Amino acid sequence: MTQNLADASRPAAVPAARTTAATTGASRGGWWRDAVIYQVYPRSFADGNGDGMGDLPGIRSRLPYLRDLGVDAVWLSPFYASPQADAGYDVADYRAVDPMFGTLLDADGLIRDAHELGLRIIVDLVPNHSSDRHEWFRRALREGPGSPLRERYHFRPGKGENGELPPNDWESIFGGPAWTRSDNPDGTPGEWYLHLFAPEQPDFNWDSPAVADEFRSILRFWLDMGVDGFRIDVAHGLVKAPGLPDLGSHDQLKLLGNDVMPFFDQDGVHAIYRSWRKILDEYPGDRIGVAEAWTPTVQRTANYVRPDELHQAFNFQYLGTDWDAAKLREVIDLSLDSMRPVQAPTTWVLSNHDVTRHATRFANPGGLGTQIRTAGDRPLGLRRARAATLLMLALPGSAYIYQGEELGLPDVTDLPDEVRQDPSFFRQAGQDGFRDGCRVPIPWSGTEAPYGFGPVAGGPSWLPQPADWAELSVEVQAGDPTSTLELYRSALAVRREQPALGAGTEVEWLAAPEGVLMFRREAAEGSFVCTANTTGEAVRIAAPGRMLLSSTAEAAVESDGESVELPADSTAWWAV
Repeated sequence: MTQNLADASRPAAVPAARTTAATTGASRGGWWRDAVIYQVYPRSFADGNGDGMGDLPGIRSRLPYLRDLGVDAVWLSPFYASPQADAGYDVADYRAVDPMFGTLLDADGLIRDAHELGLRIIVDLVPNHSSDRHEWFRRALREGPGSPLRERYHFRPGKGENGELPPNDWESIFGGPAWTRSDNPDGTPGEWYLHLFAPEQPDFNWDSPAVADEFRSILRFWLDMGVDGFRIDVAHGLVKAPGLPDLGSHDQLKLLGNDVMPFFDQDGVHAIYRSWRKILDEYPGDRIGVAEAWTPTVQRTANYVRPDELHQAFNFQYLGTDWDAAKLREVIDLSLDSMRPVQAPTTWVLSNHDVTRHATRFANPGGLGTQIRTAGDRPLGLRRARAATLLMLALPGSAYIYQGEELGLPDVTDLPDEVRQDPSFFRQAGQDGFRDGCRVPIPWSGTEAPYGFGPVAGGPSWLPQPADWAELSVEVQAGDPTSTLELYRSALAVRREQPALGAGTEVEWLAAPEGVLMFRREAAEGSFVCTANTTGEAVRIAAPGRMLLSSTAEAAVESDGESVELPADSTAWWAV
């Protein structure tokens, strides 16, 4: 099943510098410390062959757009060979590209082109579970109990008189029990296997040396191809508590993120990442590992980025914070304080492929979480989203942008049930199954769907796009100084020009009215001040300096020379 690629072991090219050393993370001990990384969800970014599904050739054709946007690296969600039971997060072959996305040659060309444009490539890695179509799992089923292949997964006999009950009480994140009973080769009911997500995603047993060996080999395969790092899916889930003990709760999903679970955030995961760090350090060009680790506290997240482990971890506590000055200041301080002892950069993110886009979250009242089904007040949501983006990009550390947020895209909250494809939508009592709303293909050009997503006007797209997205396309927004796209381009350009932006680990909070955040960032070349008004009313403050950029498009920041009026729900950057 694995595709072969000639010359796959060639040394990787290091992306050419696009800015001076004074404005890059490389001059401060690693490009990734203040990098802006753009997430591409391959299904929904660009369709190169017109079949309605985004693919690697489509992404490759749009790389100049990402260079011009001003990002440093591109993170690609999974494109491996997969039955697509969970949009590619069920991998059947980790060394192959799924035909719907292209070939290994397409991947090789994409990596080469990105490097020539000064972009780095980070690929998703899914080590917690495989597809049930993975050859290891298929052989384990064929060979039955006692097969050595079964040691690579969590097969267990069931409880009850005839083994008819699951081995323990763990629940799937997608709903229902985390166990499915297999059939013996003769067709009789057999052992159960563990899957923390869909039944088509059996969990690996990381106590098996074969699993550890295989993933070290997979890392080297893609590093030899030239990738610059890995985003590690469910990085907190690889190791399970010895004996797989019952949890004792039948409302387990409410506990996630609040406590250390017997299947999440076990201390044993850190030995795995220490071994991976040694491999990453063997390769030139600062190859990195990024943890998707849902942990109870930011302090536990910091364990994943100790100096001998991974380089970054997603800051989900920040992502889930409401547009509220006091709450934001608290999580910013906590994040910086937690990462400082392990000498790791803090990361900042507002949207991704698993949560409601922040233009829609902020269009609704606070306190509703990261999965919201109502459109809310769209103009308000966009105004707050633009302000939140400038705030995020002013903080020390690395920032992540999810495709389409630079266009101000909202979530599509009214997709008909018959077009939805999120696997958890079809299961009861699981995580909210409405992730399709943030995965709708993005608009590039034209007046009718698929808006340049594919090469043919009126062609298909795997999820339908709203009729009003024509006015949000790249083509419409490019060159319009009031557009969200141009705001992102300007912000990323200023971030490169201002050494105080992104660098370091400190913010100096300044006195500000209630509901306003105001902080200074220092650099040898000069100071920088960020002001963020999270209230619904204009607020007057002393003028911090010369304004560099404002998030507001409809109301200018007014100044009388000594004081300025910050519009409602806005952020501004100032040179001091």
